[in-house]
Amino acid sequence: MLNYEVEPRLLVPLVPAGTELDRHGGLVFLSVVAFRFLNTRIRGFAIPWHRDFVELNLRFYVRREVDGQVRRGVVFIREVVPRLAIAAIARLVYNEPYVSLPMRSRVDPSPPAVRYEWYVGGRWQTLRARSESEPVIPAAGSHEEFITDHAWGYTRQRDGGTVEYQVEHERWGVRPARDIGIDADLGTLYGDALGAALTTPDSAFIVDGSPVRVYRPIRLPTPRRTNDNG
Repeated sequence: MLNYEVEPRLLVPLVPAGTELDRHGGLVFLSVVAFRFLNTRIRGFAIPWHRDFVELNLRFYVRREVDGQVRRGVVFIREVVPRLAIAAIARLVYNEPYVSLPMRSRVDPSPPAVRYEWYVGGRWQTLRARSESEPVIPAAGSHEEFITDHAWGYTRQRDGGTVEYQVEHERWGVRPARDIGIDADLGTLYGDALGAALTTPDSAFIVDGSPVRVYRPIRLPTPRRTNDNG
C-alpha cells in the first residue's frame, strides 16, 4: 500500500453522492494498493481458473453518517485485474471501475517482499517493496488504522446515485515498507492530473491479509433536492 497526501480538489469531483471526503489529521490521502485474491468465491461458488488472481487499485477515503454513527469507507478510482471475466462481473454487480491487463506477481514471505507487475503502454510496469519488521495491529486513531481499517465501500452510479456495500475482515497486521521501487507511468492508468500527484509516497506498508467477505450492494436513497424559489 503506497499512500499519498493529495489536494482535496483532485478528489471532490469523484466523491459519491451521500458521502464526503474523509481526512486524517486534516489531510486527504490517495492509495495505490496491489494484492492477491486467493480462493475467491462469488455467492459461495468458485469460478474455475478465476479463484486466485492479482489486483492493482487506486482508492481514496470517504465517510457517511448513519443514525449518528460514522461509516468509514473507500472509493475506487480504477481497479486492474488480469482476467476479462473478473472485470466484467465486478462491473455488472457493483459497477466498479475494473479493467483487464496482463499482470503477474511475486510474494516472498520471509523476509516479506512483494513485486507486482502489469503490462500497459508497450512494457511491463512494476511496484515492489520489502519489510524487515513484524506485523503490528494499528493503534486506534493512527495513520495506519485510517488507511487499512474500513468496513464500507461506495461506488458512483451512471445516473449520479450511489451504492454502498459492507466489507468484513479482521484487523490487519501492518509492516512499514522499505526499498520501495516504482517503475511505472501511473498517468497512463489514472490520467495526467492524478498521475502527477503520485510521485513520492508519504507512507508505504506491507499488510498481512485475511479472509474477506463482501456483501451485496445496496443503493442509497437519492438526496432530496431543495427549492430556492421560495
